Amino acid sequence: MKFIVIGITDSPRPCFTQEVLAVIKEGKVFSGGKRHHEIVAPLLPTGARWIDITVPLDAVFEQYTYDEIVVFASGDPLFFGFANTIRRKMPDAEMVICPTFNSLQMLAHKLVMPYHDMRIVSLTGRPWQELDRALIERAGKIGILTDKEHTPAAIAQRLMTYGYTYYNMYVGEQLGNPELERITTLNLSDASLHDFAMPNCVILDSTRLPARPYGIADKDFALLDGREKMITKMPIRLLTLQALELPKRHVFWDVGSCTGSVSIEARLLFPHLQVESFEIRPECEAIITENAKTHGAPGINVHIGDFLTCCDAVAAGGAPDAVFIGGHGGRLLEVMKKVLSVLSDDGVIVFNSVVAPKVTTDSRLLWDEACRALGLVQEPPLHVAVNDHHPITILKCRR
Repeated sequence: MKFIVIGITDSPRPCFTQEVLAVIKEGKVFSGGKRHHEIVAPLLPTGARWIDITVPLDAVFEQYTYDEIVVFASGDPLFFGFANTIRRKMPDAEMVICPTFNSLQMLAHKLVMPYHDMRIVSLTGRPWQELDRALIERAGKIGILTDKEHTPAAIAQRLMTYGYTYYNMYVGEQLGNPELERITTLNLSDASLHDFAMPNCVILDSTRLPARPYGIADKDFALLDGREKMITKMPIRLLTLQALELPKRHVFWDVGSCTGSVSIEARLLFPHLQVESFEIRPECEAIITENAKTHGAPGINVHIGDFLTCCDAVAAGGAPDAVFIGGHGGRLLEVMKKVLSVLSDDGVIVFNSVVAPKVTTDSRLLWDEACRALGLVQEPPLHVAVNDHHPITILKCRR
């Protein structure tokens, strides 16, 4: 089977090469979105069959039973485009691509803005994860493909919420259509209040990027009831994250997160991670949210409630391969058993044990007992003392 995928813009009068016009003239079966059909309908030969590309896509591909189909797609079909869907659904099909400029290229051209250094993010039918990562990693120029939920206004609001206020926003609406096309330059505050016509795309640009933090001072976190002892101290946080092997991990769980300091540090240092933060105390939700906004750490998923009853639903969205147990409420064995039931095969569990005069239960003993009961292999412990605080032992185990 053969697909000829032709890229088009929103121009109501598309300008194709003679080779592409010949393909259209000789074609018998065509496919594309309804907007594409409206644009190219005058060029289609008499008797041509058209297959609308609509969701669910499985129903569309069930109709692709012909030897050759000409598909119209927006911009460059290999740039987050339909050609990639064809390759995924029908990997053995032959494909010929006839691209045009994608929307972000057209916006950059209109702005006379070099784009070789632009970080590309698609929010079309996707979560915020990759935009959050680009912001945390201090990308100076970010090109964004939008949708009806991830609008330019919603993007501007997210940047302001998490303190990324040093970007200018450029919005291109209905690019390629000379009658409706519009290019707008705005600050984030104005953009957050603006309605933009679809389809549109966004470029964020900044020349004054602050340095990324490496280790957040303890005093810079909002605390639970002002209790300084409830926060994992910064040197301990960094050593704990090192023990979790986060550069090669994908899903990190912070169990008993309290103020969110470990989750936030992990998010900022390893923004590729999916971070799930668990805390039983309802009052901590506002504290974690406040700290995440203060330190520019979007994308942390906070779960308030009993970990033992809520973690299964979270695991359905991705099994953890790194788990830090910062609090267990005296149920360490139960918590570790539940973690083990969802942990990926190569996952690790880390726990910090403190020995203090007023602590009646030896958490190291509970850890050792749980590891033996669950058949877990412990790695050599790391003993750390910070200033006048009680010594901490960083404990780590795996299957």
